[in-house]
Amino acid sequence: MSKLLRLEINQHWRFLLVLFCLMLTSGAPAVAQQPPGAARPSPGASGIAPPPGQPAAPPSPIGVWIDHTGRGAVEILSCGVALCGRIVWMQQPNDRTGKPLRDQLNEDRSKRNRQICGLQVIGGLQAMRDGSWDRGWIYDPEQGESFDVEIRLRSADVLQVKGYKGLKFLSETFNWRRATEPLAPACPAPQPA
Repeated sequence: MSKLLRLEINQHWRFLLVLFCLMLTSGAPAVAQQPPGAARPSPGASGIAPPPGQPAAPPSPIGVWIDHTGRGAVEILSCGVALCGRIVWMQQPNDRTGKPLRDQLNEDRSKRNRQICGLQVIGGLQAMRDGSWDRGWIYDPEQGESFDVEIRLRSADVLQVKGYKGLKFLSETFNWRRATEPLAPACPAPQPA
């Protein structure tokens, strides 16, 4: 068989493989186990079908996301031209004595009395040309440490969250699932400063 014919056959099979993979990923997203109060993922970004005759809104990272542990949820919203996020639900918002968990591991001693439930944990995310949001920060109250963060929609109901310290190849990546109904009990709304 000639080299040209082999090259054409290989290109044909690559095309079919890519097409097959695209067909697999464009179907309904896999349903992950979610905490009580969370519904199964919906086909739309907001979980609400658009009125007849109107196109569906493009998927957006704005919304409530259940973290990779299933023990907390973060609401991502617009904060000016950037995106930010705060904890809006926790499976265990209180300590063993029934008092709200506090940010006791924060490196800044003046912030250690803040309640974790309701705490802003994402800020400064900027839209990038490739559809991701980057150049922001994420705070992990379980470590008391902040990281650089990039978020990217993998589907309407899956958000990839990549935390890193300066260099992305030294990152940790998690997938969060969109909450499709209110989670209860919700964290209190933040008080104005």
